[in-house]
Formats: sequence, C-alpha cells, structure tokens
Amino acid sequence: MENYMLLAPEIILALVGLTILLTGLFIGTNNKNILGYIASAGLIAALCLTISNISVNETMFYGTITIDALSQFFKIVFISVSLLVAIASIKYTEGNKSTDEFFTLLLFSTIGMMVVASANDLITLFIGFELASLCTYALAGFEKNNPKSIEASMKYFIIGSLSSALMLFGISFVYGMTGTTSIPGIAENAGALAASPIGLIAVVMLIAGFGFKMALVPFHMWAPDTYQGAPTVVSALLAAGSKKMGFVAAFRVLVIALAVLSPTWQTAFAALAIITMTLGNVVAISQTSVKRMLAYSSVAQAGYIAMAFVVMTPMALAGGILYTLSHAFMKTGAFLVVAVVGYMVLSDNKNAKDIDHLDNFKGLAKRMPITAFAMMVFVFALSGIPPTAGYVSKFILFSSTIESGLVWLAVIAILNSALSLYYYARIVKYMYFLPASGGKVSEPLPYAIAIILALAGVLVIGIWPEPFVYWAMEAAKVLMI
Repeated sequence: MENYMLLAPEIILALVGLTILLTGLFIGTNNKNILGYIASAGLIAALCLTISNISVNETMFYGTITIDALSQFFKIVFISVSLLVAIASIKYTEGNKSTDEFFTLLLFSTIGMMVVASANDLITLFIGFELASLCTYALAGFEKNNPKSIEASMKYFIIGSLSSALMLFGISFVYGMTGTTSIPGIAENAGALAASPIGLIAVVMLIAGFGFKMALVPFHMWAPDTYQGAPTVVSALLAAGSKKMGFVAAFRVLVIALAVLSPTWQTAFAALAIITMTLGNVVAISQTSVKRMLAYSSVAQAGYIAMAFVVMTPMALAGGILYTLSHAFMKTGAFLVVAVVGYMVLSDNKNAKDIDHLDNFKGLAKRMPITAFAMMVFVFALSGIPPTAGYVSKFILFSSTIESGLVWLAVIAILNSALSLYYYARIVKYMYFLPASGGKVSEPLPYAIAIILALAGVLVIGIWPEPFVYWAMEAAKVLMI
C-alpha cells in the first residue's frame, strides 16, 4: 500500500477529473466557475505530493512504472504548467457550458504526461502519449464555433496520429530485435539492434515520432498553425507542457535503452538541433501574430534543449532537464499574456479580428502595466538575459557544450540566442515605446495570478538556482546509470 501512495498525484487528478465531470451535470452554466477552483486545488495537492517524493526511487507494476528523480522532475514540470493554465482558465471558461469538459480534459491530459514521465516500458510510454494527446486534440478544438480552432485541432490530430504511428513502428522493430518492451531489458539486449540495419531504422522511426512531439524541424509543421488557432490557454499547455513529453520519452528510450546506438542518434540530434534553432528564430522574425511568433520561438527553444542529446555529459543532461522547467514557466507566462491582451482587445471591440496581432501590444505598459512588465521578463528570459531562469539554463547547457569540446555547436546556439533578441525586443518596443490606443484596463484576477506565479518561477530559478540545479543533476544521474 505504501508503494501505491507514490501514485497518489495521478490518483488525485483522476478522482478530481471524474468529480468535475459528474458535478458539471448538476450545476448551471453560471456556477461552473467553481470547477476551475476544484481543478486548481487538485493540481496543487498533486504538486505538493510530487515534490515530497522527489528523492524516491521505486519501480511498480512488474517494472513498467518507475518513480525516480527524473520522473518526479518532469511531473513537476507538467503539473506546474497545468496549474497555471487551470488558474487562467477560470476566467477563460467563464459562462461556457462546456467548462466541466475543459477541466476534465486538462486533468486527464496531465495524467497522460505524468504516465509518460514514469514509463519504464514502451507500451506504458505509448499509452501515456495517447492519453495526453487525445485530450489535447479535443482541447485545441474547444472553440467549436471558431474555424481556426477546428483547423488547429484537425492539423494537430492528423500530424499527431502520424507521429504515433511512426513511434509505434519504431517500437515494433525494437521489440522484434530484443524480445522485450522493458526499457532496462532493451538496454541489456541492445547489442542485437546495434549489429543489424534494423537498429538504424528503429532509431530513425523513434526520433521521428519523438521529433513530432518535441516540434523539432522538420517535424514542426503542425506547431505554428495549432498554437495560433487553439485557444491561447491551450496553446500554453501545448507549448510548455505536452511537448516536454517528447523530451522525457527520448531521454528514457535513447539515453537509457538505446545507449549502444548513441553514435547514430547523437549525430542526428546535432543536425536537428542546429536546423531547429536556426529555422525557428529566422522565421519568428517575420511574424506579426504574437502567438505564431511564440510558436516559432518554441521551436527554437526545442533546438537548444536537443543539444543535451549531443553533448551527453552529466552537466549537459542536467542543463537540458533544467531548461524544460525554465521553459515551462517562460512560455506559459508568455502565452497567458497573449491571452490577457486578447481579452483586452475584445473588451474594446467584441468583433475584433486577429486579437493576437503585434499591433495590439502598442502601449501595453500604460494599459496593463503588470502584464507588460511580466511579458518583458518572459521574453528576455527566453533570450537568456540574467537574472532569469532562461539565463541559468542556457549558461549550464552552453558551458557544458564548450567543456565537452563542441565549441562550434555552442557558438551556433549563442548566435541564435542573439538573433532571437531582435523579435523579443520588438515586443518590448511595442509595449513601452509606442502610444496606447485606449485607456487603462484591469487584468482579470485569474489571469493576473497565473502570470504572477509564472513570473515568480522565472525569477526564483534565475536568482536562486541552486536547489533547481541540484534536482536537475539528480534527474540526470538516472540517465547515466
């Protein structure tokens, strides 16, 4: 029974999700706001339980589930993002008759992400992916009367299904050559894969499958359209939460199970990292939609994290793992700011189009000073300006790349970070140096709370990084056994 308590966060979220779904049947639309508070309370409880078990190292269900520093770290990432989204969504779902479905899908998508983080077996991994993906497909199309939302959902569903098929194809090759789907078991029998061309095919299929989830170029084509068309709070969940599933899965499968094939996938990740960060930053420069700009920025950020797979030193892995937490706060906060600006635009004009256009950020510092300041911190953190979480993560990752002798890769990453400053600074210019088109607007309280919490996460990691670096290093040790 003590072991089952290690799954208390998942159990709590499942029970809260079912409670919300059933409760929503018996309360009116105007009273459904309480469901957002219930979801947020459940996520806070799950977060506290996960943090309390961060140093546990146990396996469950015949070795298919593992609770270790790596799984707990990524669970903290997933729950933190979902909590910020849930708080902001209290305002977003206000007066919506489908509020109960929204929060139920949000919680079950979080459970799917947590299952991926703990998966010690390829079948368990795949089930977790599908649970999270099916929920987020529906969330992306939540605005059923908005053609862009439906388009985003369909594109996400089609490309996501393709990535799942490729991943499953790769898993079948691995199983066929090793006779097991257990990640430790594959590691013991991976010599058969290394000695056969099938091993190369399996690695290609798995990288393609994970690459879609991580939004690495050339598997990124779904991300800009999906992030732009989906409700902004859902875009935050996709960019900051669900795409991290691909990273934790790749860490487990490639670094642990297929370590013997590392020369093959390290070379692939080197090319993918360079192309991804470069294309993401270059294309982001020309965007006038802030959501689309942040989507390409998110693609570029994935390229930075992918460097950890190339360097493969303990410190580089720790840097990549820490980057996922930093990026979670930075990107969630940035998308929630876009959501607040959209609310402001619609409050001025209910028939407004392109509510995420860059022009809507003109004079934001005068209209919404808290939101503008938070956005400035978020975009500077994304570019790696101290003292923020983005700076700490990039410093660890880039310096470990240099120490390993891959100076050329670090130089490319640093140049890309400098390039990103152009379009990030452009947002700051619009907010602080261009005239406002209206009077001051009060930020809705749920949005304000979520943005302030994200801002606190970015600044705390940047100013007091020691405990977070320690947790990331403990998580990296799991990969080096």
